[in-house]
Amino acid sequence: MISGVYKRLSKIALNEFSDIIIESRILSLPSGVPLKIRLYLIDDTIVDIWISVSGKYSYHWEQRDVRDIVYRHDNAPHERWEHVKTFPKHFHCESEDNVCESDISDDPEEAIREFLSFIRVKMKEYFILESGQ
Repeated sequence: MISGVYKRLSKIALNEFSDIIIESRILSLPSGVPLKIRLYLIDDTIVDIWISVSGKYSYHWEQRDVRDIVYRHDNAPHERWEHVKTFPKHFHCESEDNVCESDISDDPEEAIREFLSFIRVKMKEYFILESGQ
């Protein structure tokens, strides 16, 4: 089941976001069970997408080696974020400790589109900032 979801999400990423995605891999445990999708982006950053059969998820843009920034939507019910209006859904915005509401879709296909669209916009902003224009 998760394997099929990961294949559909990988296809969406490669087909609809080819301007920012270089490669998509489904990473698996040694047993062969699919663990997550890893997307390789044009700016040497990665996106990891993890979805469980129970409905837990994480959409994580890892760019600490490039910009020392992280963005992640997830629904892990950490007590620390109980004050967030959308709890357990929450969004790590630029750092692990800066958390706010998450409005990402509960549908994985819509969620990947929303997250990669967000990344596309951020990449344009970073390019402008980094190029000095």
